[in-house]
Amino acid sequence: MGRWEPNARMRLVRAAVDLSAEQGYDATTVAQIAERAGLTKATFFRHFPDKREVLFAGQEEHSALLAAGIGAAPDGASPLDAVSAGLDTLAASFTPEQREFGPRLAEAVRGSTELQERGALKDVRLASAMGTALRERGVPEPAAHLAAELGVLAVKQGYARWCDGAGDDDGGLAEQMRAALAELREATVALGP
Repeated sequence: MGRWEPNARMRLVRAAVDLSAEQGYDATTVAQIAERAGLTKATFFRHFPDKREVLFAGQEEHSALLAAGIGAAPDGASPLDAVSAGLDTLAASFTPEQREFGPRLAEAVRGSTELQERGALKDVRLASAMGTALRERGVPEPAAHLAAELGVLAVKQGYARWCDGAGDDDGGLAEQMRAALAELREATVALGP
């Protein structure tokens, strides 16, 4: 693949996921990622500050999409209905390629404490974006915080199901995230008064 070909960022992500799945995250270097992508280390560092961040590419966009979807929910929507609107907006941005490399990325994260810590930070940032968007809609604390945390769980569970092949015939990723959110909503009721 020539260095001039487009979509360097996605090529780097794909290379990082592949190498981390093949040889483990710790054994993967920035030089290997750049070489696999057909790029230079300098190009890698124009897109990402380090090898950890390449595996979490798009986090800022995901936070913005969730917040925009929540903000665009109909007036009078409950906090969880607004979160559901955010999930729909986020799901629309995902590509078949992200679904294809999802299981390999999950495997790399499971195999690395460093990546697990980075994943936890991602979850905090997604929850913060959703919580802020809910508060801007007038949702008080702690309801905004709880709805945002449930939204993060719905993203994680829905994405995992989608990557595992669920949702092929019933609405795809958005449906999987909405189904996960509905299950979480039911679970909160089961907690009792």
